[in-house]
Amino acid sequence: MEFDTIHNHHERPVIAEVVRVARERGLTDPRLLADIACVALNGLPPRYIRHDVDFAFYLTDAERRANAEAVEAAVAHAFDFVLDSERRRSRAA
Repeated sequence: MEFDTIHNHHERPVIAEVVRVARERGLTDPRLLADIACVALNGLPPRYIRHDVDFAFYLTDAERRANAEAVEAAVAHAFDFVLDSERRRSRAA
């Protein structure tokens, strides 16, 4: 069985966007960045596939743009959500 090839199509683009935004903001805490990636992924519809190439082949240009915009929006929301939670937690401590 080839279950090890199954993955969520959004994982790689979300992680790339989290890394890009983290560099812009000067954030390096891996625990925080992992939380941000999880929140972003939970905000996107799951797209489980076996091969990225197969999935990309069937997308139109408009769908590719929409996916990229959805990833950017989900990551932006996740940064805000997780960083706000961290601020509230540190104030309460």
